[in-house]
Amino acid sequence: MNLASLRAAFEWLLETIVIVLVCALTALVICGFAFRYVGYSLSWYDETASVGLVWLTYYGSALAALKGAHIGVPGFVNAMPPRLRVAVAVIAEACVFIFFIALAWTGVQVLVVLGGDGMISLPWVPLRLTDSAIPIGAVLFVIAEAFRLPDIMRDARGAGFVDAEFLEAMSHGAPAPAAPKKGKKS
Repeated sequence: MNLASLRAAFEWLLETIVIVLVCALTALVICGFAFRYVGYSLSWYDETASVGLVWLTYYGSALAALKGAHIGVPGFVNAMPPRLRVAVAVIAEACVFIFFIALAWTGVQVLVVLGGDGMISLPWVPLRLTDSAIPIGAVLFVIAEAFRLPDIMRDARGAGFVDAEFLEAMSHGAPAPAAPKKGKKS
């Protein structure tokens, strides 16, 4: 199995997790609304929805990292000469790796401290389960960045970075901006 197929499998896994979380969170919000509307509020709804949103945020951010869809300033970096662009890319990626490895480590430490504590509204659900999204999401983010690293270095050495949102829009058939016509006055 080569790197491209591993990356595709990892992307499929993250997309599946995110889709399941979005569907579950949607169903939870609809149920919470419906029960509240008829006068029977669910005592566990708010806390569970918050946990679902945290999970969606962490797993979704790993998927966004794999696709290169996080906020960036490619125009600023592209204005640099290629050697400086490579140095900036290496420093930026090192910062990302250090931050998320530290987040994963700290997240594991938090899970140890939580011990056998449970959620407030559902005491039988351990906080270790609900808060596990932090270290797991951080590790998934590191893996996603590792998969993207060859592309990042190629772009830094080559023509530069392309905005991920622009690429996404172009892949869905969005028309390119029309070039101004020469020789005609507006």
